[in-house]
Amino acid sequence: MQTNVLVGYDGSPAAGAAITAAAVLFPDAHAWIAYIWEPPFAGKRLRRRLRTLAATADELAELIEQEGEREAGAIVAAGVALATAAQWDAEPIVKRAVGSDGLRLAQLAEKLDSDVLVLGDRGLDGTQEVVGGVCDMAVHFATVPVLMVPSPLLSGEFDALEGGPVVVGYDGSAAADAAVSKVERLFPDRKVVLASVRGDGDDEVTGPDGAEVLSVFESNRFGRPRDRSVADALIQCCDDTDAAVLAVGSRGRSPVREVLLGSVAAAVLRRAHRPVLVVHS
Repeated sequence: MQTNVLVGYDGSPAAGAAITAAAVLFPDAHAWIAYIWEPPFAGKRLRRRLRTLAATADELAELIEQEGEREAGAIVAAGVALATAAQWDAEPIVKRAVGSDGLRLAQLAEKLDSDVLVLGDRGLDGTQEVVGGVCDMAVHFATVPVLMVPSPLLSGEFDALEGGPVVVGYDGSAAADAAVSKVERLFPDRKVVLASVRGDGDDEVTGPDGAEVLSVFESNRFGRPRDRSVADALIQCCDDTDAAVLAVGSRGRSPVREVLLGSVAAAVLRRAHRPVLVVHS
């Protein structure tokens, strides 16, 4: 079955890189390329030019609406062209909205019944934070899996997108089982590696239906929070297996250390240098 992908796009290099990477992970997908058009409805350079043309505040507002709409269409058209060149069946969506872009994208993904929401790691707000802006809000509110693509990917990391395995952080919880099930549907032809992070004295975890679970041991924590230690162990596992994607469930709970996978997911998003798939249970 064809995968339906919603991409949050703003014309930035990170957003373009997300399309390029996701097109390798989900070849021949149908894609909606979405640009959230929000106040003041035009870029800074465009607004600066329009200020010199408008005689009144009302005229400036009218010009910003008119030219801003044209600018939004051009931005999303560039994203559609990039997606089409990557062999996606792509169509544009421009949404006028007030408030969080991440929330609006999460709502749009649910409305369209998309299989996955794709974002670049710089969000849609131009900040240098991996999490804390658009991506953070989308992951928090989305009911569909969210794929965050870091930028830049090194050449080896990009090459792994073609056929590398998907590593799933696994702790035996219902959220982890949901992540495994979703990964198997999204990546039916890929090897799936279940990775259980264990500390001293932790018991082995059994996979669903007797599936093999790879035990990944934490390095010396030196006072680091457990969620960061678990995230680093999973990231190292991805490097060791040359993984294409690291998948984590949200709101899962470890039966051993009572670690919320929600916090682990956040730590993974902040620290990973390969694409991260967050799956909600």
